Amino acid sequence: MAPAPASSSAAMAAAPAITASSSFISSSPCSLRVSKTSPRRPTGRVSHKSSCVSSPPAVETSYKTSVPRNANMAKLQAGYLFPEIARRRAAHLLKYPEAKIISLGIGDTTEPIPDVITNAMAERAHALSTIDGYSGYGAEQGEKKLRSAIAATYYANLGIEDSDIFVSDGAKCDISRLQVLFGSNVTIAVQDPSYPAYVDSSVIMGQTGLYQQDVQKYGNIEYMRCNPENGFFPDLSTVPRTDIIFFCSPNNPTGAAASRDQLTGLVKFAKDNGSIIVYDSAYAMYISDDSPKSIFEIPGAKEVAIETASFSKYAGFTGVRLGWTVVPKELLFSDGHPVAKDFNRIVCTCFNGASNIAQAGGLACLSPEGLKAMHDVVGFYKENTEIIVDTFTSLGFNVYGAKNAPYVWVHFPGRNSWDVFAEILEKANVVTTPGSGFGPGGEGFVRVSAFGHRDNIIEAARRLKQLYK
Repeated sequence: MAPAPASSSAAMAAAPAITASSSFISSSPCSLRVSKTSPRRPTGRVSHKSSCVSSPPAVETSYKTSVPRNANMAKLQAGYLFPEIARRRAAHLLKYPEAKIISLGIGDTTEPIPDVITNAMAERAHALSTIDGYSGYGAEQGEKKLRSAIAATYYANLGIEDSDIFVSDGAKCDISRLQVLFGSNVTIAVQDPSYPAYVDSSVIMGQTGLYQQDVQKYGNIEYMRCNPENGFFPDLSTVPRTDIIFFCSPNNPTGAAASRDQLTGLVKFAKDNGSIIVYDSAYAMYISDDSPKSIFEIPGAKEVAIETASFSKYAGFTGVRLGWTVVPKELLFSDGHPVAKDFNRIVCTCFNGASNIAQAGGLACLSPEGLKAMHDVVGFYKENTEIIVDTFTSLGFNVYGAKNAPYVWVHFPGRNSWDVFAEILEKANVVTTPGSGFGPGGEGFVRVSAFGHRDNIIEAARRLKQLYK
C-alpha cells in the first residue's frame, strides 16, 4: 500500500504540541470503539479505535453558574498525551480514509486473554445468576484469596503480607488515590521522561506551580533527568529533597530497568531525606535479567516505599481493569501514623472494590496454568520487541530499552519528537508516541510499542525500513 502523501505534514505539525505535564479536558463524551475481533490470536486484525478527544461545546449558552473553576485544572497544558495522539490519528484517517494505520503508540495490549483466565471470569459471572453464587459489595481492599495469592506469588520472602495489599481497578487509578492521600502540600520528583499521569495528577492536586513554557516544566516539581549518558538513572547527588519520589522500573517510556545497586541507592536517598517512593512496577514481568522486580527486594524499602502494579500488560487486562498497591505497615508519616491506615480510609471512601468478576480472573492469573499463560503472552510481546529493535538498528538508529520492557526508545538526534511522529504517520501510516509527550527529557526520541499482532509488527517494520532506508 502506498503511504499517504507527505503533504499532510504542515497540517499535522500545525496542531499544538503537548507535554507529559498535560491532561485531558473534554466537553464531549468518549466516542464509540469499533473493532473486528476474533476469539483467537488473529494474524492481521485491524482495530479502529478512538479515544476521548476534546471538542467544542455543541450548544453555545449565555448562562453560567456561580461556581469557580478549579484553578489547578487551568494549569494543565492542552490534552492528555494519548487522546491527543488519537486525535491526530483520527485527523489523518479523515484526510486519508483508505490508509491502513498500524498503531504502535499507546501501550494497549492486543492479544486475546488466555482461556484459563477468561473461563474463571465466565464461571464467576454465571454464578452471579444463582442464589448460592451471587455476591454484592465486596471488601474495598480486595478479596482475601486474591490478596494472599498476590503476596505469595510476587512478594514471597520479602515480608509483605496480604494485609499490606490493596486490590484495585488498576495502577493508574491508584496513583490518583495516592495523590489524594498525600494532599496538596507535598513536593514531588519524577523521572524525566516518565509516565504522564504522575505529573498531571500532581497538577490537579495543586502540588505544582505554573507551567513554564520556556523549559517545558511545572514549577515545584523536580524533574530527574534520565538519558543515555546516565544509563537512564538519575544522578541522585544533584536531586534536591522532595516529599514524594515517583519512580517506574522498568521505565515507561524508556524501557530501562534499574539495577539492584541503583535501587539500593534510591532507597538510601529516600531514607536520608525522609521521602516516600511511589514505585510503579507495572512491567516487572518483562524483566529478563537480574534487575529487581519489586522495590521490596531492597533492604529497608518497606520503611520508605509504596508499590503499584497491574495485570494489564501481563494478562491483557487493559479493559478488564485489575491491579494492586502495596503499602507496608512499616511505612509511617512524620507524626508516626501508619500510611496504610490513611490509604485504607481513602480506598473505603473513594472505591467500592474491584469487580468480583475481574478478581476471579486475577486469581486464575496466579494459578500455575495462569502464570504460564501470562509468561507466554509476555514472551510474544518480547518477540515483537526484538523485531522492532532489529528494524531500527539495521537503519542505523540508536535504540534503548526493549530488553526488559515492551517499549523501544528510538533516538532521532536534533529532531522534534512531534515532527518525527508526524513523519512516520504521514509517510508510513504507523502511529508511534513522541518522546516529548513524556517530559522535556524525551525530546528527540520516539517510543515504539511492541503491543501488536505479529503481522502488523512485521508490516510496520517493512514500512519503516522503506521510509528510512
